[in-house]
Amino acid sequence: MHVDLITLYFLAIGTLLASSAMTLWERRAYPTRNRELTILAAAYATLAVGCAAAPFRHALPGATGSALGNLVIVSGYLLVLHGVAALSGRQYRAASLGILLVLTASWATGGVRWQEVWWSYVSAVPIALVCGMTSWELLRSDRVESLRSRHIVVLVSGGHALLYAVRACVLPWLVSVYGQEVLSVAGKITIYEAVLYSVVLPMTLLMLVREEAQGQLLYESRTDYLTGLGNRRWFFEEGTRVLRNAAASRPVSLLAFDLDQFKAINDRYGHEAGDKVLKSFGNIASSSVGPEALLARIGGEEFAALLPGHDSRRAQAIGEGVIRHFAGTISHKIDDVEIRATVSIGLAQSDSEAVALADLLAAADQALYRAKSLGGNRLELAHTTALSQSV
Repeated sequence: MHVDLITLYFLAIGTLLASSAMTLWERRAYPTRNRELTILAAAYATLAVGCAAAPFRHALPGATGSALGNLVIVSGYLLVLHGVAALSGRQYRAASLGILLVLTASWATGGVRWQEVWWSYVSAVPIALVCGMTSWELLRSDRVESLRSRHIVVLVSGGHALLYAVRACVLPWLVSVYGQEVLSVAGKITIYEAVLYSVVLPMTLLMLVREEAQGQLLYESRTDYLTGLGNRRWFFEEGTRVLRNAAASRPVSLLAFDLDQFKAINDRYGHEAGDKVLKSFGNIASSSVGPEALLARIGGEEFAALLPGHDSRRAQAIGEGVIRHFAGTISHKIDDVEIRATVSIGLAQSDSEAVALADLLAAADQALYRAKSLGGNRLELAHTTALSQSV
């Protein structure tokens, strides 16, 4: 079936307008990305206007129509760059203004004399440049680097940049060797690819926003809202995985923490002060156990830390460091009254990969209760028999 260039132009226009409308609609579902999605929707609409103007560029005198069409299309690509950069909190205002000024000057000088040459070859240069910048922006972004859809956007934008780079640099040589028919074929290929770009890029960018939102929801479902540590669900999921993957010869220790007399702090100073004490302990424990440990708030004033590769001696040193540091910290002041709090710790160690996390935690809890019964502000080790009974 033969499809002429005008039909392809209108197909590209339709897909771009549909993508713009769909992106605007999606803003309601992702309010935290409202600004970015608005910019992208404007970008697709601007590209649609540029594509609509391109077939009628000769209606205006001289090179005016071609220059305006090229400037509108490049503006659309620049808005795509701005929308993508906004995902990482960056802007390209100065670079965008510079590209548009250089492009305008280029059309004002060479476009008047060599209008078709400028339209067929030179106009592709800024498009290739901006699409390459868009691809690079996503590659270096640290906010979306873990999202799988990022790689698709990089490929789509990078491939688009490569196509226009070939059009600007290689196509003139091909036309000089094989004649003007090559230019017609290149035009059809460009429009075919533009239709694919107008479909794949918007869909993939929406997928990226959705994937980011889903990742944020998953993070929030596994994180304690007050301290920013993992919650009970996350601790058991990740802790079970760690114990399952641990080698039999690799020890794993568990520290169970419970803040001493925490109810009395809440009753005397209020829950706001109690929350600050919990946050203070979370910060101290997090800095003490190290990045490889799994640290979570598993109850009201109860915390737990799983320490892969730590025997009881190393784990005890860490726990005692937490006790000293927390006991010496002034958590909050109310009416110049200092609030000091202490913590009791129970320690259990597993040398066998067959031990379940619940059993290890139960043994550490028994040691923790013993520490509290002895006055608190101390660490007690779980008896071997306690862990054996739990198993």
